[in-house]
Amino acid sequence: MQSSFIQKITHTTSGIASTILRIPVGLILMAHGAQKLFGSFGGYGLEGTGQFMASLGLEPGYLMALLAGSAEFFGGLALVIGLLVRPASAVIAFTMLIAIFSVHFSNGLFMANNGYEYALTLLIVAISLVFSGAGALSIDKAISAK
Repeated sequence: MQSSFIQKITHTTSGIASTILRIPVGLILMAHGAQKLFGSFGGYGLEGTGQFMASLGLEPGYLMALLAGSAEFFGGLALVIGLLVRPASAVIAFTMLIAIFSVHFSNGLFMANNGYEYALTLLIVAISLVFSGAGALSIDKAISAK
């Protein structure tokens, strides 16, 4: 039973295309998560991000920052190494939906106005990976082949 479940979530129907897609997107997500979690790359860390999230009504702000930062950082790491890509992508997709509707949607589409085009792009990539899986060059592929 457990083996069947693991094979289902690690199974991939894609070749190299998913691998090419998931690695750079995973690195970008890791960087954004590191901004929220650690204050890296000019980010505000958990405290500052938490205050921002609380100002949006996402309470408790610190916890929401921890969840969003973890989804981005660890979800991105999962994409980069190709491990549990389907569940990680589902969590990333949910996180991007929250970002779109709580932060960016009222600003319109374009990033120049802090719009939702970037988060929408990540949402679409994540949804694509939920369906296709990690691709040919991944730990998931090796696991599901057993």
